[in-house]
Amino acid sequence: MPVNAASAAVPRPLVFAGFPASSWAFALRVWLAMTLALYVSFWLELDSPSSSALTVAVLALPTRGQGMEKAGYRLVATVIGVVASIAIAGLFSQTDGLLLAVLGMWVGLCVYVAGMLDGNRAYAAALCCITVALVAVQQIDTPLQVFPTGVARGAAIGIGVLAVALVNEVLAAPNYHPVLASRIEGLHGRVTGLAQAAGHPSATAAASLLHDIAALRPEIASLVTESSTGTPRTEAARSALVDLVSALSLGRMLAALPAASPDKVGLIAMSRSWLQAEISRKNAQVCSSLEALREGTHPHHAWRAPLYRSRRIAAETAARAAISFMLIALFFVLTGWPSTELCLTLVAAIIGLSSISPAPRIFAQVTVTAMPIACALAGILKYLVFNGVSEFQLLAIGLAPVVIGLALLMSLPNPMLSSLGRLVLVFMIAVLAPTNPQSYDPEVFLVTSLFACMSAVLVFAAQMLLPPLSGDRRVRLLLGEAGRELDHLGRGRTRHLAPEEAAFRDAARIEQILTANGALPLDRQITAKAMRCFDQAETLRRCCAELDRLRQGPLAGARGTRARLSPGAAAAPSSLLPRRCARRQREANCPPIRPSPC
Repeated sequence: MPVNAASAAVPRPLVFAGFPASSWAFALRVWLAMTLALYVSFWLELDSPSSSALTVAVLALPTRGQGMEKAGYRLVATVIGVVASIAIAGLFSQTDGLLLAVLGMWVGLCVYVAGMLDGNRAYAAALCCITVALVAVQQIDTPLQVFPTGVARGAAIGIGVLAVALVNEVLAAPNYHPVLASRIEGLHGRVTGLAQAAGHPSATAAASLLHDIAALRPEIASLVTESSTGTPRTEAARSALVDLVSALSLGRMLAALPAASPDKVGLIAMSRSWLQAEISRKNAQVCSSLEALREGTHPHHAWRAPLYRSRRIAAETAARAAISFMLIALFFVLTGWPSTELCLTLVAAIIGLSSISPAPRIFAQVTVTAMPIACALAGILKYLVFNGVSEFQLLAIGLAPVVIGLALLMSLPNPMLSSLGRLVLVFMIAVLAPTNPQSYDPEVFLVTSLFACMSAVLVFAAQMLLPPLSGDRRVRLLLGEAGRELDHLGRGRTRHLAPEEAAFRDAARIEQILTANGALPLDRQITAKAMRCFDQAETLRRCCAELDRLRQGPLAGARGTRARLSPGAAAAPSSLLPRRCARRQREANCPPIRPSPC
């Protein structure tokens, strides 16, 4: 999400030097929070005060709820990472090569968990890998210092979180729910417009709309930490998204109905009337959920918004990450270079962060570009701006132009420039490593900069040697899983979900298919095949749900009486659905559907 999403709520923002006032306010909050975190860390004489500044750089988000949600996951991931570091260092501290192999497996495990999650939960899984690298790898020769290092890192992160929370509260950081409500309202208008368009809506337009709806799922979780009414607003936003997907799928069913023929005009008219009534009901529920989102009340019906998880893709990505880390560690073992802990730590951090990026190779390229820029900015600050000073006031003044400038870069809507600004800010703080008193040893700084740049280059080289999972491979795996799930739909794999929730889960899979190749456009045939499987699965679920409702309603007794009088007659209608669906499957070149228990 662009970091300047909070400015969407302002119709005509004030602009200064090419940036809106909201971006300047965001940049000022980042600098003040970083200054406050460093001041408290210096005052408490923590061992790693730079971790508090790094926390502020990582939590630099435009709204209150987004920052606090990410802060909570950062604290939880730090605790898990410190515990894992103590366990790994205690069991494998004297095993040399086995220790690096265990660290590689831990990296793979964290990447696998990150692949099964989304949003800040995936970031927390990646941070578990980074924490182990910062605590266990940097103390690989002194295992007795693992626990004190972990405690110091946890204390510094806590101070950074408190600084961000205090600055956002004092300076009245904007809330995110008005922006989210306006975006959902815009999506509702697009769904309504697509349903009212003449003819059957194209697969490309429908898939793009499903992508935009499912992409909002990870952003909803930030409403919980925004205010005391965050939980009702989260339920309302989630229900609105699920009902939007349901309304879109029902609209496609209505558009797909054939023209009325003389012998079937009654059946088609009843189907059209039922679909129109369901679409009207879903639109009313979306409006009701939007009103509950704005007012902070519970929606009329709280839906779940399940995430589609591909274990195959997560496992292959984790295996590549573990092998890449082990290859780079083996490279350092063979070279015999001393003091390579920092480089190996940054390698683990880059691998962990790239695992939650939609395009890992592009992320590695941006890292290769950002690392030298960060080292150059850190050198300019240390030896040209500070130049041996030790007063904290001069440190804060010297950091202001760089931190504010990079925060403004982060506020740009261009995702490439925004990512570059965030990475440069994080890496600059890591290389600068503010301490009390500040160290000005040029030899240490040059070695640190060299290893930092080398870490980015080695990760990029490892990706060239062992390429990450390609977009085409991801698309093939996701389409294959969609076909198999459609084939086994009658066996009850997703029957624990309501049709609306299962439809949203399929929409999340389509969102993953469309983002598999990054910004590249997707082939129309692939989009059409994905939407065809989506439509057929939704139709089958709707039919099964309606048959279950009839079975439990007043017609259940009549159905049982008919079954006792004529078993064969009762079984005949239930066999028509699988045969018709199988014929439609053959015409659509999709995997055949096996008979459903409904």
